Amino acid sequence: MKRIFFLIILALVLVAPKSEAQKFAAAYLDMQYILKNLPQYETANEQLSMISKRWQKEIDAAQQEVQILTSNYQTEQIFLSADMKKKREDEILEKERYVLELKRKYFGEDGEWYKKRESLLKPIQEEIYNAVQEIATEKKYDVVKDRSADPSLIYMSSRLDISDQVLEKLGAK
Repeated sequence: MKRIFFLIILALVLVAPKSEAQKFAAAYLDMQYILKNLPQYETANEQLSMISKRWQKEIDAAQQEVQILTSNYQTEQIFLSADMKKKREDEILEKERYVLELKRKYFGEDGEWYKKRESLLKPIQEEIYNAVQEIATEKKYDVVKDRSADPSLIYMSSRLDISDQVLEKLGAK
């Protein structure tokens, strides 16, 4: 009985398919390095900065109006009737609401700045993605990680870095 059991186990071991370690090819890139070396990214950032400064000036001017209205109201408050005080307070509150609305409109969660940023950067991101995809297909990489976005990545060999190849594909450098 033991002999039959032993022969069955031996047959299963010999006949069973051998499992091999799964192999995959990996590479990494540094997105910050790539973006820093793309002229179109710098141009997009400059445009965003100019727009941001223009909108911030508009907000600052409106805030200064609120400060002037508030200062004038505090100075003249003793000389104003109850109706005039109410009118001035309402005017100040309305101007403060306007400032908050401007901030939300330009820099809020769904503000103009974020929409503009997406419209300027999305084509660049798509170009990078396509270049990475081409390189990964050519070199048969199964995985490509962004080193700048992965703080848990402690070490990777520089021979696995495809950042310069991506820049080359994009015509930069």
